[in-house]
Amino acid sequence: MSDSAGSRTKTLNFNVGVLGHVDSGKTSLARSLSSTASTAAFDKNPQSRERGITLDLGFSSFTVDLPHHLRDSVAQQQYDSLQFTLVDCPGHASLIRTIIGGAQIIDLMMLVVDVVKGVQTQTAECLLIGELTCPRMVVVLNKIDLLPANKRQSAIEKMTKRLHKTLESTRFKDCPVIAVAAKPGGPEAAETEEPQGVPDLIELLKTQTYLPQRDPGGDFLMAVDHCFSIRGQGTVMTGTILQGSLAINDTVEIPALKVTKKVKSVQMFRKPVSGAMQGDRVGVCVTQFDPKLLERGVVCTPGSLRTLYAAVISVRKIGYFKGSLSTRAKFHITVGHETVMARVAFFGLPPVGASEPPSDTKAPPEACSLETRFTFDREYFYQDQYLTGQGEANSGPDPEQWALLEFERPVTCPSLCLVIGSKLDTDIHANACRLAFQGCLLQGFEDKGYAETTLLRLRIYKTKHKEGQVERVTDDYTVIGRNLFKKETNLQLFVGLKVTLSTGETGVIEGGFGQSGKFKIRIQDGLLPETKQLLSSTSKKKGKGGNKGGPANEEEPKADSQPVSIHLHFKRYVFDPHKKMVQS
Repeated sequence: MSDSAGSRTKTLNFNVGVLGHVDSGKTSLARSLSSTASTAAFDKNPQSRERGITLDLGFSSFTVDLPHHLRDSVAQQQYDSLQFTLVDCPGHASLIRTIIGGAQIIDLMMLVVDVVKGVQTQTAECLLIGELTCPRMVVVLNKIDLLPANKRQSAIEKMTKRLHKTLESTRFKDCPVIAVAAKPGGPEAAETEEPQGVPDLIELLKTQTYLPQRDPGGDFLMAVDHCFSIRGQGTVMTGTILQGSLAINDTVEIPALKVTKKVKSVQMFRKPVSGAMQGDRVGVCVTQFDPKLLERGVVCTPGSLRTLYAAVISVRKIGYFKGSLSTRAKFHITVGHETVMARVAFFGLPPVGASEPPSDTKAPPEACSLETRFTFDREYFYQDQYLTGQGEANSGPDPEQWALLEFERPVTCPSLCLVIGSKLDTDIHANACRLAFQGCLLQGFEDKGYAETTLLRLRIYKTKHKEGQVERVTDDYTVIGRNLFKKETNLQLFVGLKVTLSTGETGVIEGGFGQSGKFKIRIQDGLLPETKQLLSSTSKKKGKGGNKGGPANEEEPKADSQPVSIHLHFKRYVFDPHKKMVQS
């Protein structure tokens, strides 16, 4: 929303994420596209300069006349120029979390592919992040100067065809592919070499623009990617506004440090402005704040972000991830602008036929459209792992399911934000996708002692089944059972639970019988005649045998020769501190 102080021109800001495999030439491309470089742009990190690899989210921009197709739709907002802000995302594996941080603010993705090498592991991961966070994409085949001139055109066509095949099953099917040489001769070449194809790329980018949905309402939230001091002015935080709006004299909070500061001035690409809104790229100046305390992170409306120790998320496995997703396993969780280790526990709706009516709604593919489905009032079924659709990979939709994340350290994030789980410790050179699942944060636990408080409200249960045998009949309404419990079990816990006999009768456990784990069952409607007949021979012999140990033991195997088994079914809530057994 830049209305610069000097004139009444208004610039529409459009964020383009430049993603791609390490060394695909993303930074050179951003540089050749750019006119004004923002402070964080182009690698302030010395290690990165030496290797020519981007380490932090670089930002730079260039401004063009407003394309014709946008003029009508933005007439009422009086924009007269279009600024492309290029968010250059790093391609290293270990820094995938930075990409995810950058991808939440991206309107269009520019996927840079080395025309010689084609799609590589990180390219595929960038595609996935794009699918989760961005509606449109342009593919740029870079380094065409490395192809022999006589074979260049056919090689470009071949690679374009291959890319369209790769993209067929994604949301970017039929996206435009364009060939360029951002830095002919490579990073070491003289600056005099003219880039090839870049003017065409700018025209293509203009055709792909749309009026992004920008909402000045709601709480202010800004992703900060750089923080530095200016003598006599104060500390400047640069970043992109993720939601809400900001004006001079507003108070903002730096939640990670639990401090609030007043906004002294706001700049957009070195021009002072009175305010800014969602999607804008800004520098915000505050006073009396040490920039070393915040290199990256978020600032927000005071009190609007929550610091969470655990969370419940909706969860969808990412199809390209090869491993299984097991309960109690640890994953790297990227939430808001943080990546933290967390232990994961999966749960879903009760199986069909359980006390809860089955849901016939399949989870929609969008990560954050499930918030209405999770509620503490409902019962859920404990899962040892994430359940995929039947049969081969992706053949059926996965059932709707959720996960409890228990973070190793507290994280600060907005509610209903995107969550990505990955295995970032997987070997970077192994040709495997490390993004494991995605979801939406539905419920956060802000209490450090959540395990003793909020967690008790989460009704996730496991089902249990025990089996024993009827030893003998006492009368028409009572039988003695065995082998259902160990000798040391406290039978009082089981008194009153319903059991079923294999012959069809139902009964209730009345209490223990003797010291060896045997127990008495009351059959309310009485034993069926055929059951009595089946058990009578054993009972008669038992009667004669008395209680003298020896004879009784001789008879016991006989009960197994016409066994009537006893079945006990119950469920236990995983977070119930009393471990109570419940029967529906």
